[in-house]
Amino acid sequence: MARTRGRVGVVLGLAGMLVPLTMALGTGSAQAASACTAKAGPHQKQAEKFLGLKVDGKQSTADCKAIRSFQQRHQISPAQGYAGTVTWRTMNTMLQQRAAGTNPNKAGNCPTNKGRIACVDLTRQLSWIQDGKKLVFGPVAVRTGRDGSETRTGLKKVYYRNIDHFSSLYKVPMPYAQFFDGGQAFHSVTKSVWSPPGSMGCVNMTPNAAKNYWKLLRNGDDVFVWGRKPGT
Repeated sequence: MARTRGRVGVVLGLAGMLVPLTMALGTGSAQAASACTAKAGPHQKQAEKFLGLKVDGKQSTADCKAIRSFQQRHQISPAQGYAGTVTWRTMNTMLQQRAAGTNPNKAGNCPTNKGRIACVDLTRQLSWIQDGKKLVFGPVAVRTGRDGSETRTGLKKVYYRNIDHFSSLYKVPMPYAQFFDGGQAFHSVTKSVWSPPGSMGCVNMTPNAAKNYWKLLRNGDDVFVWGRKPGT
């Protein structure tokens, strides 16, 4: 039964990460292209390749429409179709997440001698749960702390859980909150987990991912955070 649950967890985790990536490739509506810029950005070719467009480094109406749709979907402002640093950083993070596949700990950064542990890779903005070397759930895309409010690195433990937590500091709901370092916690958000600049230190997750983390983790379980979020 445990093995079956593990396989299901892996499938669900990947689905939760890959479905939004597919959605991100849409070109959007005519309305989405209304304020497009005719200027090619410094990452024009990379954006064109990511979106499956003709790679020529030249801005076209179709290019701008697709890039702007991507920006709007992931709350990148200004959403003008300009392939700038933040847009490419978001796309590149997605590419790294897809490359992780079903072996996110290939580099061995997350400890395998702790039993069940939640791993948080700030560099790739990925998280997963493993038990020894066995992947239990994930990997899933996450949104960690912005510049100046970084998610702190190191080995932690889940110490407090509240399924209906509300932040008295930021006046926002934090469903499925599992705290592991002071006020920093795993919790659900409804916004895009790729939207810049990042959280105030928490590890933001999609509702589906947060619910699965809630089911799988308990007080006292280890959490290991490493790397550096792009842009911090």
